[in-house]
Amino acid sequence: MACSGTSPSPIVGNPKCRNSYILSPLHPPPSSQKFPSLHFNSILSLRSGHFITSAHARISSSPNPRVHPNFVVMASGGQSRPLRIMISGAPASGKGTQCELITGKYGLVHIAAGDLLRAEIASGSENGKRAKEYMDKGQLVPDEIVVMMVKDRLMQPDSQEKGWLLDGYPRSMSQAVALKDLGIQPDLFLLLEVPEELLVERVVGRRLDPVTGKIYHLKYSPPENEEIAARLTQRFDDTEEKVKLRLQTHHQNV
Repeated sequence: MACSGTSPSPIVGNPKCRNSYILSPLHPPPSSQKFPSLHFNSILSLRSGHFITSAHARISSSPNPRVHPNFVVMASGGQSRPLRIMISGAPASGKGTQCELITGKYGLVHIAAGDLLRAEIASGSENGKRAKEYMDKGQLVPDEIVVMMVKDRLMQPDSQEKGWLLDGYPRSMSQAVALKDLGIQPDLFLLLEVPEELLVERVVGRRLDPVTGKIYHLKYSPPENEEIAARLTQRFDDTEEKVKLRLQTHHQNV
């Protein structure tokens, strides 16, 4: 979805991002049909603008703006709690940009499933070694490796007090069911959809500065000088072959 003068209001105002706009509410998105029993309170598709809601919760003004600067969720029992959001999309669909904007606006804790996995890999743990084998092949890491890591992170005090934005998980029906069985459900599920050819271009051109940690793109955000360009590295799974395998897996599970 491209940004244009006819687009409705942005989710959190980023006119440079082509998938940062929400269209008017219409009908349930096709991908939501695979999650009929999960009863997410809201599902948004940022490609077609589909929007569904349930009456299980409502959003209200925060009674304590210093802790929850914008809003909290009022559950059916009358208990207020911080907002819980899940965001999903293919590799390079813009999740990082949207997460930065959303957490900055609403004060939620950003929890990226990919970061949790990479931390396990870096630690050299048995789970990390198993995860790397699957990631090297461009495949999803088995649910049993990831779901408990996600649950433990969501239960930490900062997530419970401020609310959370879970990035990149769940990616399949089985993962969604596993979270539901653990009592974890969001108030809002965001789905970002971008044409595949653009996703491949974004991933293949992506580079990391190992000194500053800054992400560059050879076409869209090139390094400032030759010194930086010379030290840039590419993630092992950011090749065209591997990203196409990841996209194929993503499309099969959405």
